[in-house]
Amino acid sequence: MSSTEQIQTLSSADLALARVFPKNFVWGAATAAYQIEGATQEDGREPSIWDMFAAIPGKVHQGDNGAIANNHYHLVQEDVELMSQLGLGGYRFSIAWPRVIPQGRGAVNAAGLDFYDRLVDTLLTKGITPFATLYHWDLPLALHQEGGWTNRATAYAYAEYAEIVARRLGDRVAGWMTLNEPWCSAYLGYGIGIHAPGEQDLQQAIDAGHHLLLAHGLALPRLRAISAPNVPVGISLNFTPIYPADERAETLRDAERADLFVNRWFIEPLARGQYPDGLFAALEVEPPPVQAGDLELIGAPIDFLGVNNYTRDVVRGGTMSARANESIKVGPVPGACYTEMGWEIYPQALADLLIRLHREYGMQALYVMENGAAFKDSWDGGDQVHDPRRVAYMQEYIGALASAIEQGAPVRGYFVWSLMDNFEWAEGYAKRFGIVYVDYQTQRRIIKDSGLWYSALLEAWRANTVS
Repeated sequence: MSSTEQIQTLSSADLALARVFPKNFVWGAATAAYQIEGATQEDGREPSIWDMFAAIPGKVHQGDNGAIANNHYHLVQEDVELMSQLGLGGYRFSIAWPRVIPQGRGAVNAAGLDFYDRLVDTLLTKGITPFATLYHWDLPLALHQEGGWTNRATAYAYAEYAEIVARRLGDRVAGWMTLNEPWCSAYLGYGIGIHAPGEQDLQQAIDAGHHLLLAHGLALPRLRAISAPNVPVGISLNFTPIYPADERAETLRDAERADLFVNRWFIEPLARGQYPDGLFAALEVEPPPVQAGDLELIGAPIDFLGVNNYTRDVVRGGTMSARANESIKVGPVPGACYTEMGWEIYPQALADLLIRLHREYGMQALYVMENGAAFKDSWDGGDQVHDPRRVAYMQEYIGALASAIEQGAPVRGYFVWSLMDNFEWAEGYAKRFGIVYVDYQTQRRIIKDSGLWYSALLEAWRANTVS
């Protein structure tokens, strides 16, 4: 399909939407290593905590794992060609720590670094800007056996790993994210155990969260010193805006407590150099083991904040226990629509969030690094996959993004989650987020209608910005 034909598939509202975004805006898609790469026992890679966790009966849907996933490790050329076909300007990927340093520290695996070297070069040859996440949940199993993120030493091992990767890729990567969603790593992994490594101890979650932030703080100056000049360094956090169901005092109180835990736990140490007042008391835990200088490292200015948002939560007073992390949601919301993950579709939450991060926390550069939806997609064996609900979702959320920009939010890019269907953590392969369909039996990729719509939007935006 020609550029003109692509643009002609858009509605007048879509064309108007494309005109909102500035010339230097980055349009991309995102993935993560364990979710797509496969080849978990090849070329020197050693196990991660997700290999261990997925092998425990009952932890992952139908016993699925990432051993093969999308076989991206072997199909990387094909997948980059697919990105080029979609017209992506950027690609956010993650680097597998156990592929680069199999034991977490010590000997470097040359084959692992070579893979990411080839990926970055291939992206650049197609005019696609590489954004790299250094940690997207796949901690080397060897480090877990020493305490994982509850062990302060893991933060120092991470900083060494970050430096090694930066020395190889820092001359070509356009942006670094130190961590992806440390809230999930800490709370889901150590607090309630529904993600790897599967621990269930809230105090461990708090301690792990601090060591994750410390890892970020330790890596920040190393990445800046080694990378090419002016390569930005940031972090990606997950946010779920909290809305009160009514204006009763107890509802406003509980909404504030929920926001404290869900949204403020990680952003405030990063933006303000301190944990939010009342957080640990509200969780009924001891503060983490903060040592002298930690918060100064953690609170060092970042170049951008990656924002991951999918939905919102609604809180009604009296539905919460004493702890701020329990029983926060009210649902279903009358008249609301939900994705296959059970997440409410509420695009205004994204706009509200981006404006809040700019005005309340002073963030001067924001990238939406994850936003998308899982729906029941079906494929009939042909060349098309129809996903009208995802198309509508993207139209609405990108529309909310445009509204935030018009209100002054300094948003520099948008990365849809996800480039293609993949291993969705504890949900295994049961949930499909991709704008590209993957038939896992044959590894065939089929661009969904949502991918075609996104491609047409990007083409219309390019036509507008060069005219």
